[in-house]
Amino acid sequence: VKPNRRRFAFLSGKCTVYKLFGLCMVLVLVSLLWLQLSCSGEMSSMHEDRRLPQQQPPPLPCPSDSQASAADDPSWGPHKLALIIPFRERFEELLVFVPFMHTFLNKKKIRHKIIVINQVDHYRFNRASLINVGYAESGNDTDYLAMHDVDLLPLNDALDYGFPEDGPFHVASPELHPLYHYKTYVGGILLLTKKHYHMCNGMSNRFWGWGREDDEFYRRLRKAELQLFRPSGITTGYKTFLHIHDPAWRKRDQKRVATQKQEQFKVDPEGGLTNLRYQVESRQEMTISGAPCSVLNTKLECDQEQTPWCLLA
Repeated sequence: VKPNRRRFAFLSGKCTVYKLFGLCMVLVLVSLLWLQLSCSGEMSSMHEDRRLPQQQPPPLPCPSDSQASAADDPSWGPHKLALIIPFRERFEELLVFVPFMHTFLNKKKIRHKIIVINQVDHYRFNRASLINVGYAESGNDTDYLAMHDVDLLPLNDALDYGFPEDGPFHVASPELHPLYHYKTYVGGILLLTKKHYHMCNGMSNRFWGWGREDDEFYRRLRKAELQLFRPSGITTGYKTFLHIHDPAWRKRDQKRVATQKQEQFKVDPEGGLTNLRYQVESRQEMTISGAPCSVLNTKLECDQEQTPWCLLA
């Protein structure tokens, strides 16, 4: 019986070497594939664990307790600033403003406390009255104040926030403010001693809605014969401040109701601190990204016979 050469052909000659080599390679590949599949679950979980921390945003840096308390460091000098923020429903801006200004003033070694006067009544916004409240509630530990808009951030470290002994100091002067450039403008950021603010009888309480209260206050400064000072040597121009208010998203109340349009250009000879009526409903001491501030939830009162435009028609 002749052997079946086809049946044993794989055992003979060069064909046997090649086939054995191929069979070994197949076994090796199968082994590697099995190992890969058996470890894939564990490996994938390890990779996920490594990726997760990278996907999460890093926590915001928070000043330490020592940095927070530096707002009232006696070694920085005898004067302390009351930073008054007239406020209503602009929390996104407040979250940026408080830690920014706390850091800015600390760098300049200016003792300060940030006071947010939050209007919680049903009347129209009254910036001037809220600043009057801030003055009245600022406490005996401060001797000068900053009337400061919450949407205006100083970008130039050379800006002076020190004690304005010689007279009111308009930080956001017309040649630097990004929006308002007329010569008699004193809004945005104005520093003055409490003594000088009292000499002006504060600000008029007649201005409900947006605008004109700072123009009337300019006349009070002149009547009190106070010299107005402004920054010098600042070369950053209209880029000196960052204006973070978005008018398209948060429109200002610029409506003129009843006789408000005629009355808004008149001087208020008697009103101010002497006829201010308000109630502080609650006080909250809080920190925003490590920066301390006081929030005074305030209800203003309105004489609707004198200023019917405190309510929208």
